[in-house]
Amino acid sequence: MALVKVYVNYKKSILNPEAQAIQKALGRLGYDNIDDLKLGKYFEITVKDGVSRADLDKEINEICDKMLANYNMENYHYEIVETEAAQ
Repeated sequence: MALVKVYVNYKKSILNPEAQAIQKALGRLGYDNIDDLKLGKYFEITVKDGVSRADLDKEINEICDKMLANYNMENYHYEIVETEAAQ
């Protein structure tokens, strides 16, 4: 089995008001050393055995492009973790 960890974040040119609000709140709590804060999405996808790495890469990219990330506003990257029993 493989576990795919997908990370989706806003592009640098896109404002992220929720992350800005969190950063400001942290400043009010005394955490003044924070220069920047990013907020994104995280997905875990467990894949059945027998899928080749090339097919898996193709399929995960399609899933991200079609469903998990908005191409106009977000970037994504992922890592594939080979496991015996992905949880």
